[in-house]
Amino acid sequence: MIEIGKTILSLDVIESKFCCDLDQCKGACCIEGDSGAPVTTEEAETIERLYPDFREYLSAENQAEISRQGFSLIDQDGDLVTPIVGKNECVFTFVNEKGITLCAIERAFFEKNTGFRKPVSCHLFPIRITEYKRFDGVNYEKLKICKPGRMCGKSNNLPLWKYLKEPLVRKYGESWYQELELVVENLPKHI
Repeated sequence: MIEIGKTILSLDVIESKFCCDLDQCKGACCIEGDSGAPVTTEEAETIERLYPDFREYLSAENQAEISRQGFSLIDQDGDLVTPIVGKNECVFTFVNEKGITLCAIERAFFEKNTGFRKPVSCHLFPIRITEYKRFDGVNYEKLKICKPGRMCGKSNNLPLWKYLKEPLVRKYGESWYQELELVVENLPKHI
């Protein structure tokens, strides 16, 4: 474990190689799981406010589910999450011409319709944050659906923490990430 500020990172975040390979996994992280993506109250409010900016990318079925369920809900674990449609698909997704499930919120961001990319929990995946009273646990959630990402990361020799630099900076700030870089540079080669 590595402690940086009010975070404790598992060594898997540092040692694992990872790089999403959407052509292989087809966006499985948006359609697999027990419930929707974790969101903060602020993110849920932002999604609701920005809905007109990304609604056009959603199917009629997804739009109907949003009308029925709302923009967020409390799941069986008591967490605030995005609603799902069908078996486990996030209600804010669409399928592109290659058959890849993608985020409509993020599409609006890339098309410069909004300044909000997507919930930080989605941006950080497969890193998961568990918030405790005194610190955040930063862990790598190693799932079968991400096997292509592990293979791609290994072939590119790309550590998970470097691949997810942008969302880690978004969550914890540039100085936190710089401290992470310094800590990793000074770790013993054989932990």
